Amino acid sequence: MLYDLSMSESIVYVIQEIAGTKAGSPKINIMGASNYGKFKFLLPELSQIIHSPGPLIYTLRSKLKNFNEKDYLLLTGDPALIGVACSLVSDITNGKYNLLKWDKQERKYYPIAINLYEKGEIDGN
Repeated sequence: MLYDLSMSESIVYVIQEIAGTKAGSPKINIMGASNYGKFKFLLPELSQIIHSPGPLIYTLRSKLKNFNEKDYLLLTGDPALIGVACSLVSDITNGKYNLLKWDKQERKYYPIAINLYEKGEIDGN
């Protein structure tokens, strides 16, 4: 049986291009995240949500519309944009999505599965 990898490959949605990309010297190297799928950049590095959130939210919603539970968010850029992207993805996937977390000590990305509606006990301590 043949297995079509192109149909099953995950996408790593990079919320915002890395600072310094336009100048040709990005401040961080995200190539390790490519182990989890093909990159799809959502917003340019200089995007600002403070002045006019509507158009950026529309752009994010449009570019994230095909996000599914096997894909990943790479949380780069403006924290406000990161919050909006996580909210949009959560809405699409009913609170279940993956993100990639950089570990400074190990110098690699780790996948984190988010389930906002998990029914577990909360430690009261």
